[in-house]
Amino acid sequence: MKNVLMLLILCLFMLACGNTIEEKRAFCLQGAWTLRQVKYPEGTEHHYSMEGSGTYCLLYDRDSMLYECKLVKVPSGLFFIPTAKSQVTLINKGGGEQLYFEDGDPHPLTIHSDSTITIQRGGALFSYVRADNIYQEWGTDMRDIIAKDIGNETYAERNNYVLSAKERQQERTLQWHGYIFSFFIVMALLIAQYAISKRKAMRRLQLQLQQIQEVQENRPQEVRQAAKSVEDTFFASDDYAALQRRMANGQTMKEEEWQQVERHLKTIYPGFTTQLRSLHPMSELEYQTCLLIKLRIAPKDIANVLSRDVSTISTVRSRLYKKVFGHKGGTKEWDDFILSM
Repeated sequence: MKNVLMLLILCLFMLACGNTIEEKRAFCLQGAWTLRQVKYPEGTEHHYSMEGSGTYCLLYDRDSMLYECKLVKVPSGLFFIPTAKSQVTLINKGGGEQLYFEDGDPHPLTIHSDSTITIQRGGALFSYVRADNIYQEWGTDMRDIIAKDIGNETYAERNNYVLSAKERQQERTLQWHGYIFSFFIVMALLIAQYAISKRKAMRRLQLQLQQIQEVQENRPQEVRQAAKSVEDTFFASDDYAALQRRMANGQTMKEEEWQQVERHLKTIYPGFTTQLRSLHPMSELEYQTCLLIKLRIAPKDIANVLSRDVSTISTVRSRLYKKVFGHKGGTKEWDDFILSM
């Protein structure tokens, strides 16, 4: 029972807080309002619309400044005449009733809904409705023109204005063309930058390959024979035979075992791993595949030890060839390149 009472009290408290917040929420005049109807004290009514002789529009800026004009919808857009500019103040009296001041002159203002208000002037009730489309489309232009026009010393100097829908559409079209043009310019610059960086990277790679080839070709015969002797000794060793059996059985290798493979390769082929790393950024799978190719392990055994399909290992090799040389090549071309390093 206690819990039920506590829950009921909490609900009542939240409801009271909600009502208090709702009452304290300030009403916002910001935006455009068009005159729809005037009720006179004698009971007569007059209705207004954008068509025909037009209507009046109140344009509020931050609930502190009022720009007023007459609006008529015409085929080319909007025809409007600036009529007034005033300082405004809005005081909440509660219950939807506001005290509304224009340049210090008070008028009762009633909020019927968020989109409908009534302002009392000289006994007549002026009903206005929100015109968000006008405010969004023309609000800035109307405010600037009215502010400038009403600033003139004599009413005779004021002008009538037409806000052209066609010109606005052309303006939007030109704006979008500008955005699209800028987008393509940026894309072209990015593509050009990528192409230049790619060309530089390929040039560096070609120089590296050329240096590798020159080193190999310029090695003295004695050095070649010594390297060949070390290579033959390793491939005839028990260590290599054990490694081949391990690969054939498809046993995966631990981190320290991969380090042992790298040590073997550095002993047999000094500089190989360094040259390999410098060719192109490689994933661990690509790097390990190349190490095993250099050790003359068959592709199916490479696939087994790396827990991959043979097709995956083939894709890795052909993809590496394209990355390094910039054009398509087969798996055999890549294997021959690795063996020649």
